Amino acid sequence: MTIRLKHLVEDIDRHGNVRRYVRVPGRLKVRLTGVPGTEEFMAAYHAAIAGAQEASQAREARRGSFRHHCILFYASTAFTQLDRGTQSWMRYHLDRLSQSYDALPVAMLKQKHVRKMRDELKDTPAASKNRLKALRKLFRWAVEEEEAPHDPTLGVKPMDYVTKGHHSWELSEVDQFEQRHPVGSKARLALALLMYTACRREDAVRLGPQHIKGGRIRYRQAKNENRNPIDVDIPVHPDLATVLNDTPSGHLTFLVTEYGKPHTANGFGNAFKDWCRSADLPHCSAHGLRKATAARLAERGATSHEIMAITGHRTLEEVERYTRAAQRSSLANSAMAKLK
Repeated sequence: MTIRLKHLVEDIDRHGNVRRYVRVPGRLKVRLTGVPGTEEFMAAYHAAIAGAQEASQAREARRGSFRHHCILFYASTAFTQLDRGTQSWMRYHLDRLSQSYDALPVAMLKQKHVRKMRDELKDTPAASKNRLKALRKLFRWAVEEEEAPHDPTLGVKPMDYVTKGHHSWELSEVDQFEQRHPVGSKARLALALLMYTACRREDAVRLGPQHIKGGRIRYRQAKNENRNPIDVDIPVHPDLATVLNDTPSGHLTFLVTEYGKPHTANGFGNAFKDWCRSADLPHCSAHGLRKATAARLAERGATSHEIMAITGHRTLEEVERYTRAAQRSSLANSAMAKLK
């Protein structure tokens, strides 16, 4: 079957090879690789089309303005190679800033302007930190591409704040959730996937029967998969196997919406929060299960490297954020035993 795509053109080189390009009027053509119709090819095609659209919008924006630079950044390789989730929150912050600072030329931006942008979200310090991260990425790209004369984010520090992070589930809370949501329910399946793989919610919504073979579950983590991918290969826990066997599934993903469609990461997070509320656990969340599994492994003597093999963390520092309290408890037990 012939696939016809808008702005897709072909030619043949002197060796008889077919070359394919996206050619949008007024723009340089973009060479595509891969086989038409495959996921790789379609991703490259849509990225090329999106880049052309962003460039068209950039011509309409005032050259040198903050908005102009944002649009150029969105069309750049530095942005399009980011994970979709990262792209989403970066665009959210930069687009909001564009509404207020569009008229201010980038060449005139100073540290005081960046501090003002940062401090506009002082009541939500985590969001303020993400806003500053988006600005750093934007200006780092702009300076490297000689689109901006300087980086006004240099020397600007994020706001100080203290957070306890996501609540780490207690075993009693897991029992309470399981009593409310029996085996066979979507909620119980979600709990088992999160707890016995320690995966993130963006991984949970992608897992399906094709990821399990020979008693092992193998998948590539969604986080940083386009830049620094991490492949996870772990045995299927017996309790997870029981839940999977007793839960009907006729889809490519284990977790689907009521309409039989795969969840988005945010949609699944909201659904799981609702399941927690219905179990009288409003303080619990999907990410809290990842934290709890890592902590429980530490409590039961797993080394940091063993935990990293399950969670997919790359550094010991990342693992220690999850296991610090558990290690402190076991160290205290060891210390007190020496007093006998």
